[in-house]
Amino acid sequence: MDTHEQLAVALKEWAAVCAALANGQQRLILRKGGIVEDTPDGRFHLVAERFWLYPTYLHQQEQGCKPTANPLLAQALAERPAPGTVRLTHWARVVAVAALTRLDQALALDGWHILTEATIRARFAYREPGLTALVVQVHRATTPHTITETAAYAGCRSWVQLSEPLTAGGRAVVADDDFARWQHALLAADSSIQWQQLGPVSTVRESEPA
Repeated sequence: MDTHEQLAVALKEWAAVCAALANGQQRLILRKGGIVEDTPDGRFHLVAERFWLYPTYLHQQEQGCKPTANPLLAQALAERPAPGTVRLTHWARVVAVAALTRLDQALALDGWHILTEATIRARFAYREPGLTALVVQVHRATTPHTITETAAYAGCRSWVQLSEPLTAGGRAVVADDDFARWQHALLAADSSIQWQQLGPVSTVRESEPA
């Protein structure tokens, strides 16, 4: 990736999940389209392979995450920015994607994320059965960005088109070799899941500023 590449798309996700992705504890995102989805069929679609992680602070994540994730939620709440602003510190690159068409496929990934089984079951059944799974390599941006949360960003939607592109850069939170081993194990967890590989693992090699 060009270290000066700019990203103008963000994916809204629970703050606790963003924290798990940011520290390398989680490298998988499970998505269902939001109530207000900017797609013709109202479903989740992968609109960008590189995007900012946009933390949200909905109350249901307190019950929707496993108890082991409580420290992550506490951390996310402690670091919550001032009202009316959003802090973008990490971005993700999608390495593989899969459509989970059966509930057993979604449940087979239980050990790879911080969401409770009840949350997965509820998301899978919402509207039409199914989930989208994204394997992501997360990077910590060289410089964090604090932006104003405009009305255009509000609502229960997956994707946000930022008013202007923001410089990404930075380096991966999980080293290439470790990520590749983890990904190999994940993709072998359920042979019935048809993963689409979007590209090899790749990280930015430059040093972070002192």
